[in-house]
Amino acid sequence: MNTKLHAICDSNGRPISFFVSAGQVSDYIGARALLSSLPDVDWLLGDRGYDADWFREALQDKGIRACIPGRKQRKTTVKYPS
Repeated sequence: MNTKLHAICDSNGRPISFFVSAGQVSDYIGARALLSSLPDVDWLLGDRGYDADWFREALQDKGIRACIPGRKQRKTTVKYPS
């Protein structure tokens, strides 16, 4: 069995919040668990495992811009700063 560590870090990479999930669980579970503990920031940098329309919309509702690449199987291209 393995696990995943989902973390919110500051701009210097220092951890603020953690959530541990089973390794085979979708990253969406970690995103949902940590969403309410996001600090007041301008940007969120995440990997493509966090690419979900509901997550992008939740970030936008909080005034946070997402820098998350789209999943390979996404039907519509998502633009993000690189």
